[in-house]
Amino acid sequence: MTSQIDHLLSENRRFAPPEEFARGAVAQADLYDAAAADREAFWGRQAKDLLTWAEPFSEVLDWSNPPFARWFADGRLNVAYNCLDRHVEAGNGDRVALLWEGEPGDSRAVTYAELTDEVKRVANVLTELGVDAGDRVAVYLPMIPEAIAAMLAVARLGAIHSVVFGGFSADSLRARIDDAGAKVVITADGGYRKGKVSPLKPAVDMALADRGGQGPQATVEHVLVVRRGQNEVEWTPGRDIWWHEAVPAASAEHTAQAFDAENPLFILYTSGTTGKPKGIQHTSGGYLTQAAYTHRNVFDLHPETDVYWCTADVGWITGHTYVTYGPLANGATQVLYEGTPDTPHPGRWWEIIQKYGVTIFYTAPTAIRSFMKIGRQVPQGFDLSSLRLLGSVGEPINPEAWVWYREVIGGGSTPIVDTWWQTETGAIMISALPGVTETKPGSAQVPLPGITVDVVDDAGAHVGNDAGGLLVVTEPWPSMLRGIWGDPERFVETYWEKFSDKGFYFAGDGARRDEDGDIWLLGRVDDVMNVSGHRLSTAEIESALVAHEATAEAAVVGASDETTGQAVVAFVIIKQSYLDKHSPDGLAQALRAWVSEQIGPIARPRDVYIVGELPKTRSGKIMRRLLRDVAEGREVGDTTTLADTAVMSVISAQVR
Repeated sequence: MTSQIDHLLSENRRFAPPEEFARGAVAQADLYDAAAADREAFWGRQAKDLLTWAEPFSEVLDWSNPPFARWFADGRLNVAYNCLDRHVEAGNGDRVALLWEGEPGDSRAVTYAELTDEVKRVANVLTELGVDAGDRVAVYLPMIPEAIAAMLAVARLGAIHSVVFGGFSADSLRARIDDAGAKVVITADGGYRKGKVSPLKPAVDMALADRGGQGPQATVEHVLVVRRGQNEVEWTPGRDIWWHEAVPAASAEHTAQAFDAENPLFILYTSGTTGKPKGIQHTSGGYLTQAAYTHRNVFDLHPETDVYWCTADVGWITGHTYVTYGPLANGATQVLYEGTPDTPHPGRWWEIIQKYGVTIFYTAPTAIRSFMKIGRQVPQGFDLSSLRLLGSVGEPINPEAWVWYREVIGGGSTPIVDTWWQTETGAIMISALPGVTETKPGSAQVPLPGITVDVVDDAGAHVGNDAGGLLVVTEPWPSMLRGIWGDPERFVETYWEKFSDKGFYFAGDGARRDEDGDIWLLGRVDDVMNVSGHRLSTAEIESALVAHEATAEAAVVGASDETTGQAVVAFVIIKQSYLDKHSPDGLAQALRAWVSEQIGPIARPRDVYIVGELPKTRSGKIMRRLLRDVAEGREVGDTTTLADTAVMSVISAQVR
C-alpha cells in the first residue's frame, strides 16, 4: 500500500468524481454560474429553498455599515423549528435524527419526533427558570443527545447559547460564563472519556464558587444537570436541578416563536492573541442558510438514504454547524459518538461505521495521520464499503494523508472534500463540490459558489497563480461572524483593520494558488516562519516530513534564533518498524537532509526531535504553542485542553 500511495503522489494525480456519483450528485456545475450571475440573488434563493420563514425577507444583504453585515434582516424565523418541527410536520417524525453511541457501548436511536418532544420540554423548563429571548445559557456537556437538545431548546426561545468544550478547566469555564453573563448553566455529572468517567459538575461548581461576590455566581441562577456518569456530585439546593426529574415532568406543548433573522443565536469562544478568549457572535437566518447550503452540497446529502457522521465535539464550531444545525436543518440521520477513537480498541471508529452503515464521514487530518501511524490493518478489519464520501476539516491535510484516506478508508474510489473555514466564517468557504470537482491531494480547491476569496500580498494586491500570500474574503457571506461579544472595536481591529481600505476580511491564514488557480492552505500566518527573510509555512515543512517513509506524524514550529531570526524545529513521531532498525539520532539527521532536499536548504530544520506523542486537544488538533514553548526553552503553558496532559512532560524530558 505504501508503494501504491507513493506512486499516486509521484504522478501528481487528479481524481475525477466517479461517473455514477456525478450523475446523482446534489450539486451541479451550474451552481457556480448562478452565483456568479447575481451573488445576492443566489443567496436569497438558498435561504428561501432551504429554510422555512415565518415572515419572508425582502432584502438579502444590508452592507451599509461595514463590517457589520445584516442578512435577510427583515425576515423572521425560528431556528429550532427549522431543525425539528417542520420535519415532523412533513411526515418525517419517525426518521432517526441521532444514532447515539456511548463510549462504553450503550446506544440510543432518537427520532425527529422524539428530539422535537425533548426540545420542547427543555424549552419549557428553561422558561420556568427565567430564560427569555436574549439571555445567555452556558452548555458544558459531553457528546450525548442532551447536548443537541439543550442547544436547540435555547435557540427555540430566542436565547443565546455558549457551548463550552467539556475538556476545558474550571477557570476556562468561569471566564466564558463570566464574559457572556450566563443566566443558566446546563451540564452533566460526567461523561465517558478513555474508559472512565470525566467529571463535569465539579468543574461547574468550582467555576461558580463565590470569590468575593465577583464573577459568574452573580449572574448564574440555576444549573441543570444531566445524569450520565453516575459519579457523585455536590448539590446546591435551589440552584441545581436534575434534568431527568425536570424535563420529563415538563409539558411537551411549546409553540416556536419567530425571531428576527439577525437575532443572536450563539457565542463561541476561540483563542485570542492577547490570551483572552474571543466570544465570536453568530446570528440566525444567515448562519442557518449557509449551514444548510454547505451541508447539503459539500456532503452531497440525500437525507432519505444517507447516514452522516461528523466526529467533531459540539464544543467547537464544526460541532455547531455540522453536527447540530446543518444536518438537522436538512433532515439528516447522523451518528453521534461520545468517546475517543481508540477506546476500548483502536478500531472503534471503523466499528461504528460498520455498525450503522455510515455513508458520509467527516473528520480531522490529525486523526487520519494517527490512524496511519497505527497501520492500515486496523481499518481493513472492518467493512467500510458503505462509505461513499469522505471529508477533512480543521487544518491543511498533507497529500500523503489525503491519498491514504482515499485508498484505505475510501476503498480507492471514494471522493474526498477537503474543507477550509473557521469559527469566524461559521460555515465552509472553500471546498471541492463532490460530483463536480476534479480533486488534487492536499488542495482545498476553490471557493464555493456564492463565496469570493483571494490570495493577496501585504498590500492587498492579487498575487496571481503559482504564488503565495494571505487568504482574504472579499465579499460578505451569510454565516459571517457579526462581532466579538461585548467588544465591537476588537472585532474591527482583529479581522478588518489590515485591509480596511479594501474592505477585505483577513482570515489569518496563508495560502497559495497553484498554476491552475486552485488554493492550497499553508496554515495560520502566525505559523508562517520568517527564516533569514524567507517566509516558510510550517504546514509545508510538516507535509515534507510526513512524506518521508519513516514518519508517522510531524509538527513544526518556529523558534527564536539569534542568527536567522527564526529557526525551524520539528517534532516527529517515527513508525515503529523504523525505530526498531535505526537510531533516533540517525533518523533525525536523515529527516533534516530530506526536508532540505524536498523544499530547499532554507527549510532544513535546525532541530528534529523524535518523540512518542504530540500534544493534542480532544478534538485532535496539535497544540503547537506548547511545542514552541519547549523549542524556545520556556516553561510550558496551560495544558488543560490536552487529551493527555502528561504528554508535554514526556516531550520536555525527551528534548532535554
